[in-house]
Amino acid sequence: MLLSEKKISPSLSLKLKPLLTNPRFWIFLVFLFGFVGMWLDFVPFSQNPCSISHELFSVNEKSIVNEKSEFWKQPDGLGYRPCLDFSKASREILNDKTRYLMVVVSGGMNQQRNQIVDAVVIARILEAALVVPIFQVNPIWADESEFSDIFDLDHFKNVLGNDVRIVSSLPSTHVMTRPVEEKRTPLHASPEWIRSHYTRKLRRDGVLLLRGLDSRVSKDLPSNLQKLRCKVAFHALRFNPSILELGNKLTERMRSKGSFLALHLRMEKDVWVRTGCLPGLSHEYDEMINNERKRRPDLLTSRLIKALGAPKGARIYWAGGIPFGGKEALQPLTKEFPHFYNKEDLALPGELEPFSKKASLMAAIDYIVCENSDMFMPSHGGNMGHAIQGHRAYAGHKKTITPNKRQMLPHFLNSYLSESEFNKIILDLHKDSLGQPELRKTGRDVTKYPVPECMCNSTTIHSSM
Repeated sequence: MLLSEKKISPSLSLKLKPLLTNPRFWIFLVFLFGFVGMWLDFVPFSQNPCSISHELFSVNEKSIVNEKSEFWKQPDGLGYRPCLDFSKASREILNDKTRYLMVVVSGGMNQQRNQIVDAVVIARILEAALVVPIFQVNPIWADESEFSDIFDLDHFKNVLGNDVRIVSSLPSTHVMTRPVEEKRTPLHASPEWIRSHYTRKLRRDGVLLLRGLDSRVSKDLPSNLQKLRCKVAFHALRFNPSILELGNKLTERMRSKGSFLALHLRMEKDVWVRTGCLPGLSHEYDEMINNERKRRPDLLTSRLIKALGAPKGARIYWAGGIPFGGKEALQPLTKEFPHFYNKEDLALPGELEPFSKKASLMAAIDYIVCENSDMFMPSHGGNMGHAIQGHRAYAGHKKTITPNKRQMLPHFLNSYLSESEFNKIILDLHKDSLGQPELRKTGRDVTKYPVPECMCNSTTIHSSM
C-alpha cells in the first residue's frame, strides 16, 4: 500500500531536522563533493592509477618532451648507401714483384690514417706493392706505436687484396737495395704528376721511399681512385681487435641508459701552443696565460649544446686528452650537463692499462665511441672531426653537428639577446649542418664527403643507367 506525500513528510522532516542542523554533517558533505570532483579528473585503468588526464599536461611539459625527441632526431639520409662499384679495368691487379713503395707516416692517429689512404692510392697509380707503412715517432706524444698496434693488419691486407698488393717487408731480393727517397711531392699532386715523376725511378731502383704525404695527393681523382680511397678509409682500416673490443664496450655502457652525444673536445696543451694561447716565449709569458685561463674558465660549448635543444639530463661522452687546466676547465660543461663521461670514467679497473701510455691507441678508443654515438659534435676542427664526419655519413648519415663558429660569434657576444632569441638563432644557423647528405665539392676530401663517388641512392642509380 502506497502512502501519500502528505503522510510521509511530517515523519521525514522530524528525522532530518537534527541532521540538517548538525555542522559535522555539512563538513562531511563538502568533503564528499570535493573528493568526487577530484576523482573525475583521474584516468581510470591507466598503468599509473594516479595519472592525470592528458588535458591537464601543461604546455611547458609538452614542449620539453618535444624538444627532447627533436634533439635526438636523425637527419634524412635520402636513401644514400655505400656504393663501391669499380670498373672492370680497375679490378685487375698487377702482381709485379719488382716495384715496391715504402712510406713513412707522421702526426697523430688521424693524420696517419689520411696518409695511409694516400699511400694505397699512390701504390695503385704506380702499380707497385705497398710495404706496410712505417710510423714515425710523434714528437709531441712520444708514441712509438706501429701499424699493427693500432690497425688490424691481416684485415687490411685481405680487404685490399684485389686492389694493391700489401707486404709486411721487402723481399730478400730488395733488402739490400737503397731506396730512392723523394721529398719533393707537391701539394695536391695529380695521378699524371705522380706517374711522370716516380715511375722511371721506381723501375730503375725497385724501391721508392716517400715521406710527409699529408695532403700531397689531389682531392679530385678519377672515380675508381676515389672509390679506392673510401674502401681504404671505411673498410680496410679497421682497428686492432683489442682496441675495437674495448671501444665497443664503452659504447654499450654509454648507450645502456639511452641516447648519447659524443663531443670531441680539443683542450690539450698542444692546441693552446699551436693557437698561440700558450706562447712559449718565456716562463713569464706562459705564466700570464696560465693565470688568465684560471681566472676566466669560460667554455661556450655548453651554451651551444643548450641552444641546440639538449635536455639537462643528456648523456655526453667527451673524447680527447687531459684538458689544459684540468677538470676546472670543464666545470662550465659539467655544471650544465652532469651526465658527462670520458673513457676513464667508463672503463673498469685495469681495462685502459694496456693503452694508457700510447696516445694513438687512446685516440682510437675515442674514435670508436664517437663513430657509434647517436650524435657527434667536434668543438675543434681537425683530422679526427673530419674523419668521423665522413665515417658517420658513410654509415647512413648519422646526426653530426658542425658548429658554425664564424656566424655564431657575434650572437655569443651580444648580451642583449634573450635566451629564447639566442636559441632560435643558433638552431637556424645549424639547420643545414646536422649531417644531412652533402655533395662533395671540388677540392674536398671524399673521405669526409662520400657522396656521390662512394654512395648512391635510387635517384643516382636511375640517372646513371
